[in-house]
Amino acid sequence: MEYIDNLPPMDLMRSEKMTFVQLIIPVESAHPAITFLGQLGLLQFRDLNADKSPFQRTFVNQVKRCAEMSRKLRFFKDQTQKAGLLPSPRPASQPDIELEELEIQLAEHEHELIEMNANSEKLRQSYNELLEFKMVLQKASDLLVSSRSHTTAQETELNENVYSNDNYSDTASLLEQEMQPELSNQSGVRFISGIICKSKILQFERMLFRTTRGNMLFHQAVADEELLDPSSNEMVEKIVFVVFFSGEQARSKILKICEAFGANCYPVPEDMTKRSQITREVLSRLSELETTLDVGLRHRDKALTSIGFHLTKWMSMVRREKAVYDTLNMLNFDVTKKCLVGEGWCPIFAKTKIQEALQRATMDSNSQVGIIFHVMDAVGSPPTYFRTNRFTNAYQEIVDAYGVAKYQEVNPAVYTIVTFPFLFAVMFGDWGHGICLLLGALVLISKESKLSSQKLGSFMEMLFGGRYVVLLMSIFSIYCGLIYNEFFSVPFHIFGGSAYKCRDASCSDAQTVGLIKYSDPYPFGVDPSWRGSRSELPFLNSLKMKMSILLGVAQMNLGILLSYFNARFFNSSLDIKYQFVPQVIFLNSLFGYLCLLIVVKWCTGSQADLYHVMIYMFLSPFEVLGENQLFWGQSVLQVILLLLALVAVPWMLFPKPFILKRLHTERFQGGTYGLLGTSEVDIYEEPDSARQHHHEEFNFSEVFVHQMIHSIEFVLGAVSNTASYLRLWALSLAHSELSTVFYEKVLLLAWGYDNLIIRLIGLAVFAFATTFILLMMETLSAFLHALRLHWVEFQNKFYHGDGYKFKPFSFASLADDED
Repeated sequence: MEYIDNLPPMDLMRSEKMTFVQLIIPVESAHPAITFLGQLGLLQFRDLNADKSPFQRTFVNQVKRCAEMSRKLRFFKDQTQKAGLLPSPRPASQPDIELEELEIQLAEHEHELIEMNANSEKLRQSYNELLEFKMVLQKASDLLVSSRSHTTAQETELNENVYSNDNYSDTASLLEQEMQPELSNQSGVRFISGIICKSKILQFERMLFRTTRGNMLFHQAVADEELLDPSSNEMVEKIVFVVFFSGEQARSKILKICEAFGANCYPVPEDMTKRSQITREVLSRLSELETTLDVGLRHRDKALTSIGFHLTKWMSMVRREKAVYDTLNMLNFDVTKKCLVGEGWCPIFAKTKIQEALQRATMDSNSQVGIIFHVMDAVGSPPTYFRTNRFTNAYQEIVDAYGVAKYQEVNPAVYTIVTFPFLFAVMFGDWGHGICLLLGALVLISKESKLSSQKLGSFMEMLFGGRYVVLLMSIFSIYCGLIYNEFFSVPFHIFGGSAYKCRDASCSDAQTVGLIKYSDPYPFGVDPSWRGSRSELPFLNSLKMKMSILLGVAQMNLGILLSYFNARFFNSSLDIKYQFVPQVIFLNSLFGYLCLLIVVKWCTGSQADLYHVMIYMFLSPFEVLGENQLFWGQSVLQVILLLLALVAVPWMLFPKPFILKRLHTERFQGGTYGLLGTSEVDIYEEPDSARQHHHEEFNFSEVFVHQMIHSIEFVLGAVSNTASYLRLWALSLAHSELSTVFYEKVLLLAWGYDNLIIRLIGLAVFAFATTFILLMMETLSAFLHALRLHWVEFQNKFYHGDGYKFKPFSFASLADDED
């Protein structure tokens, strides 16, 4: 044990040792001190003003100013994107400016930009109105001319038969009045011309017809080009219309309907000369407005470009300043109102760096009083902090997704780095598919510097973050594929010749009678001659099933062993004696014994039925094994192991609650007992909660029920978790059979035809199935199953995962887009 205690600590085995510190900062040094600490990123502040709302804090005005500047910068960014300009990725070299000066500059830029946008909007609106007026003049002129020419052919007949009637002017219809110009002028027939969206034209015409009771004439024509809709700011197709009517009341109704439908009306003179003159004036003004708009857009783009050169730097500066003031709001003023008091957690190795940063802040602020930095007694459970790199970070994230480790608890990520990709490979073993995964991982790693600086999609970002996980998964898949001897389901004689041969030259009875062994076993992995033989499936099923149990029991034993190191580290002798020892005895008395039988059967070549041995170990422990006996003394060993398993259950259940009760009673009767370092006492402490163990009430029934649940969970879990590892066998078999089906029923079937097109189609289908089913869906399936084996079967033996992450105040971790 002394040898174990003297071993050097591993970086990832346990979280960094933390210390609780207090800072007393003079007011003049507060801002530079927090800024330097943000650059360092190794101190997590504790909010001392949690009972105050955001509006009651000291630096609320500064936070509001920063939020307002962030709004202006987002406005500049949106305007730049709308203009089709890209912000400069490399900020222009500019001397550092103060926050107040930046605030003035942003206000000036915003005022200038808003004014330019308002002028541009007015000019654009005038331009659109003139453009619509031009369209109405052109189309309405055509409609009026066509209307006049249409009436010429009928004038003679109407003059002879109808207009000769003296009373006609009182009874003539609107259509007839419009066809007779002289009568039209006498009766007051007028028209309104305008333009409307095409989507509204049917409802518009129907409403006009119903309102005037059919006493109107409606002409329409499609505009030559799409026009800008001011309400939606999109280009829409519009219709030019002309409505003929009679009477002032009808005119008023038509104008109201036009206003309701968003139609723009424009005056069109009946005289052709006036129409031509107005058209020329409109075209002239349109040309002037186009020139003015182009000049305004160029000026606006120039202003946005100059802002874009500094936009990235300004956004970073404002984001940092806001984060500094948000952190200052977590500090308290002392009674003299001259110093700020802060508390927080930092790693022990960072104390020197923090003190150096605080000294620099004192010098920069020219303060006469230095910043006081001292260690305090902790008031709660420390945060968990692991120093990871690009390789280990992804594995740590896999563990943290289950739950963050308690402070100084054994970290499963150390073992997950190896066991996770290996268990994945056991289910995915095919060295052809492994090579494909390896190529993908190498591509991601080779483009690491380029992709890390880009914004990726959610799926691509997840894949890039796990590039080193995919790398090890592919390497282990190649290794397991060599053991299974499968290359896209095809076996190869890589490590020498087969140990089996057919009974005759035709090999016709290989699948019915079987093969003959004539030499030493195949040196590495599965013999390729098993492929296609009569006993291929039974042999591979037996091999992978037994291998799954061996791997599962080994990993569960590792989990129980890690619980011993946890208990030893936290000085919990009760957990060692009454949890670790009975758990090891129970698991290995049953399933460790099963693993022993598997290994002995493999080594001796015995035909014993292990199902029968394990079942009758419980049903009839004293029965003679007969032909199922694998070694001398097996019956006696079975009885001893069964008794040990039965004893282990009450050993786990009863002693610990009663011992805890006795220790609690003696401690409060004046006994000299220190704080009991058991998992029940320490593990479930909430973050930042005061330790008040001397006021705790000991509830024996609650402790007993808790222990009973843990004992029953372990006993049942030992069975269910062992069975759960059989998924390694099931998924490996499914992957192998799917590969075989795609190879034999798609590729070989297509290759049997002497036709190039059929062969190419077969090759394309095989490539598609391999890529999307075997390399994507099967990879995801094996990944999720390996994740479950680690989270449930492995980590529940020792890992509590009820800690909280170390989240230091750091500029590097600030979000790119902050609300």
